[in-house]
Amino acid sequence: MMSHPSDLPSLTQLSLIPYLDETGCLPQFLEGKIGVYGIFNAEQQLQYVGYSRNIYLSLKQHLVRKPQSCYSLKVKTIDRPSRTILEEIKAAWIAENGSVPLGNAAEENQWNQAIDVKLLMTEAEKVEYEQLEELGQEKLLKKIARRIESQILDLLKQRGFQEEIRFNPKLKASGLLDLK
Repeated sequence: MMSHPSDLPSLTQLSLIPYLDETGCLPQFLEGKIGVYGIFNAEQQLQYVGYSRNIYLSLKQHLVRKPQSCYSLKVKTIDRPSRTILEEIKAAWIAENGSVPLGNAAEENQWNQAIDVKLLMTEAEKVEYEQLEELGQEKLLKKIARRIESQILDLLKQRGFQEEIRFNPKLKASGLLDLK
């Protein structure tokens, strides 16, 4: 049951919504909503197209992972989850964009996976990490995770973000930062 291309919402026809409203919050009306969304940077260039069963939670994850790339969005919600329809809209938007956004290509892991703090270690931290036993490595990874978490929270605070963010503490020992 393929949708007719004209049935799919065009990216250009949708209104641009601020990623954060005037109170520093994500669009609350997307809480629990299923749909496709396109995320734009400060220059209104499409950075990523994704879909979710809870757009609001996905937007929160993306903001934490790529705060410098999340300034506005376009969204199309659907009433019933259908991977086929969601995939069709996503593909149509990417085609309409004329090129694959970095978030759907080279930067896909940065948008969709937990933040790997090992990739963000300083040279000194890399040297220290290599010299430590497993327990020491875990402690160092937690320390680095806290440093990166603090940088992210500072960046979000500069943007005026007011919502609560809680990282999963269990993941920090393995060098990963992800929302709980």
